[in-house]
Amino acid sequence: MPAEDRLGPRELADEGITRLELAPDGDPVAPVVFVDLDRWGPHDPVPVPADEPHRVLIGVAEAPLPDRLSPLLHTLAFTLVPAGQGAGGPERVGVADPWATAGSVAEYAGAAPRAAVTLVGLLRLTERLPVAEGLTAESLAYSTLLAGPEFSAWRARSPRRPVPSHPDPVLLSREGSLLRVALNRPQRHNAFSREVRDGLLEALDLARLDPTITEVELSGNGPSFCSGGDLDEFGTTPDAATAHLIRVRQSAGHAVHRAAGRIRVRVHGVCIGAGIEVPAFAGRVEAIPGASFQLPELRMGLVPGAGGTVSVTRRIGRWRTAYLVLSGASIDVRTALEWGLVDACAAR
Repeated sequence: MPAEDRLGPRELADEGITRLELAPDGDPVAPVVFVDLDRWGPHDPVPVPADEPHRVLIGVAEAPLPDRLSPLLHTLAFTLVPAGQGAGGPERVGVADPWATAGSVAEYAGAAPRAAVTLVGLLRLTERLPVAEGLTAESLAYSTLLAGPEFSAWRARSPRRPVPSHPDPVLLSREGSLLRVALNRPQRHNAFSREVRDGLLEALDLARLDPTITEVELSGNGPSFCSGGDLDEFGTTPDAATAHLIRVRQSAGHAVHRAAGRIRVRVHGVCIGAGIEVPAFAGRVEAIPGASFQLPELRMGLVPGAGGTVSVTRRIGRWRTAYLVLSGASIDVRTALEWGLVDACAAR
């Protein structure tokens, strides 16, 4: 990690260093910088960056952090600390090697600087907004990026293929007052296509309209609960404004939120993007051993678009949510339980 990308007390106090700057083409200049928290002595001031657009500021520490740095940690995107020290608060993420992880984050997030900067600002907004308003803010940010150069570059590298239709993308069964709902595109790891989304919305409408349904169990057939949005459908709406309107009108996450107290989700295998963003709205999420969780949207030049900046943030905080998106890292069931992303580990 170059020394110029590590800020200490003096550099952090200089708002000119931390303020977001844009190149003539609109690209953020040096979008990600790291705050070397080990450089703080007992008498160094603890500046808190002003409430204005900043570069993505990420804390890194190898030594235990003093309590007096807590206000600073709260303002940063997240803080990397050695594994075992991550339990000090939701602002901290424990990793094997904090500076090596910082280098990986710099490379990964630096490849999509517009999306990275947009994400951090969005998370500061959605953590304060009610769910419906948060989903609107997320959709507006997602749609903006959908029309941007980073997504266009990813789409050019990833040509679309035909999306196979499935006769029964969502299966329903009834046992007394329990409605079982199963995602049923196992050959695509239950990728969250339009068909799956609409089928899930119909199932949740049924539960809402039928007062004899007191519990809904959501699961997925095949090797995975859900591998996220079907990539071959990304960017197929006529324009970004239409995409926004469809997203807020057909929000499966919002539908789950409205019935959260009656919904239990059982996840297994890979749970990517929408595969954890939508379940995180439920009142209870149970994970089968071996499940993994990931928010990889940044590599497409996007932010989570199925409600994750609202649902995941409410479970694990904006800092760990930012870490998952800005690193692209996958976490296991143990970490998901520790953070509160899932509520229990369940047998198959």
